[in-house]
Amino acid sequence: MTLDRCEGLAETARALAAGEVTSRALVERTLARIEATQSDLNAFRIVRTEAALAEADAADRELAADREAASHSAHRPLLGVPVAVKDDMDVAGEPTAFGCCGEFPPVAEDGEAVRRLRAAGAVIVGKTNTCEFGQWPFTEGPAFGATRNPWSTDHTPGGSSGGSAAAVAAGLVPAALGSDGAGSVRIPAAWTHLVGIKPQRGRVSTWPRGESFQGITVNGTLARSVADAALLLDAASGNHARDPHRPPALDVSRAVGRDPGRLRIALSLKPPFTAVPARLLPEVRTRVVELAERLAALGHCVEEADPPYGQIGLTFVPRATAGIAERVGEAPFPALLDRRTRDAARLGRLLGGAPLRVARRAETVLHRRIGAFFTSYDVVLAPTTAAPPPRIGALLELSGFATDRAMIAACPYAWPWNVLGWPGVNVPAGFTPDGLPVGAQLLGPANSEPLLVQVAAQLEAELRWAEKWPSPPVTARSAAA
Repeated sequence: MTLDRCEGLAETARALAAGEVTSRALVERTLARIEATQSDLNAFRIVRTEAALAEADAADRELAADREAASHSAHRPLLGVPVAVKDDMDVAGEPTAFGCCGEFPPVAEDGEAVRRLRAAGAVIVGKTNTCEFGQWPFTEGPAFGATRNPWSTDHTPGGSSGGSAAAVAAGLVPAALGSDGAGSVRIPAAWTHLVGIKPQRGRVSTWPRGESFQGITVNGTLARSVADAALLLDAASGNHARDPHRPPALDVSRAVGRDPGRLRIALSLKPPFTAVPARLLPEVRTRVVELAERLAALGHCVEEADPPYGQIGLTFVPRATAGIAERVGEAPFPALLDRRTRDAARLGRLLGGAPLRVARRAETVLHRRIGAFFTSYDVVLAPTTAAPPPRIGALLELSGFATDRAMIAACPYAWPWNVLGWPGVNVPAGFTPDGLPVGAQLLGPANSEPLLVQVAAQLEAELRWAEKWPSPPVTARSAAA
């Protein structure tokens, strides 16, 4: 294992269990990589140096005891493995600023997803940057500056889980948690050449919020390989006793490498209805169509067809803006918030009564209508974004309306699955002629994570995307700077 970049999640866990490396050594290397790249990438809002080293020492003692007892801690699959979480998740003793300016008090308890990662043995090395309240597909703001893409530091890694994506893509950590309310795991995964799993609503708890952003936001995973993304998903999965959404338990990792059989796959290239125009750019379309051709070569039946989305966007806006209004109402420094945030909160308060109730009730109708599409098809393959990642600063100073137009133009494909609450997996689709990563998403009905992971793993076995790294390594650029 080198200083420049880490090994994968499963390989790191194996090496720790075998005694080939200590958790302290791994965490020290991780912290060194973060420090070396922070001025370049700016992936982290908080680095837990002393706490992470103490947790690594405790993990090493447990690993040594396990090896002596030959138990290998089967119940703690990530024992001693360093991972990161997005800064919308509570980590005991740390503030949860969620991209906002100001000094926030430390929280008393871990959120449920973090608690489950700790129960699996993971060492939380830090909290990654995100845009203010996770609203935008870029990770920039006055609270922390700009987080940059390891493949091109002139470009954003996407958002809102951009810090987690940048950290994994650069090899700072083997995997990280993010959250996805309109594509916020899948979009940065697409733009940094990663696998990003947005699971079924409730699969990974968002507690202490039973529903995050009126149920459209879920917690998900980012990793370089399908197996690693699934392993982190399984480790973080589960519910708090008071969670309102409790899907049936799944062992998603077991699906990796299993043959899904011959599937009916709908290639959906048409953006869902939006209030402003959105167009799939040719350099992205080409890569997605190539993935469809690869799936056909693997024996699947692939044909162009679009889910019957209708005007699903009318149900998204009240939920998203009402969620922003809730967050703004709790913010300790509302005067420091972005003007676009305050405007969205005002709209959310206007829509938070009857329009919100209608939007929530519409989900049942949408499940029935779009669910019927899956009697003809098993999986949908769609672009994750319509465009490659924009340059740093391109969206930062826009007005609210101009920001919405730019977001819809670049990212019109991901958000319907947040309304539905169903799973989706971004897979790397290759690169534009300029060398920028783009992705495609595999989408399925309720609780279809195992099937989506099977298909993603099939593509990974063919395309071997985890072997591609940003070149030269970001750490090398930083050291030379």
